[in-house]
Amino acid sequence: MMQVLILVLHVAAAVAVCGLVLLQHGKGADMGAAFGGGASGSLFGASGSANFLSRSTAVLATVFFLTSLGLTWYAARKPEAGSVMDAHKVEQPATPAAPAGDVPQPAATPDAPPPDRAPGSDSKAQEIPK
Repeated sequence: MMQVLILVLHVAAAVAVCGLVLLQHGKGADMGAAFGGGASGSLFGASGSANFLSRSTAVLATVFFLTSLGLTWYAARKPEAGSVMDAHKVEQPATPAAPAGDVPQPAATPDAPPPDRAPGSDSKAQEIPK
């Protein structure tokens, strides 16, 4: 519940900061107001609107920053969910053990190396003089 509230406040602060930044005049707009641009007749006066908008932007930027930290904190506290596959582990059936006693050995093939020599040791490389 608290995370949803912080998320809604975060999105509202982001939209408000974007709107306030777009409402503000650039540095070049002050020169036009000095020569009768009509800004002195506004609600906040000639320089009052700039101060109000810049202070409001700073406050909303601070709110945005704090809600970002709050959402990060909530994300870090979330218990680790793990994998979906962890919940569905399949147990492998146990392989039957070989019966004790006589275990039949595979029949020897005519081209198989003798049992006392490792496979691959019977090669033509041994016939080359050193």
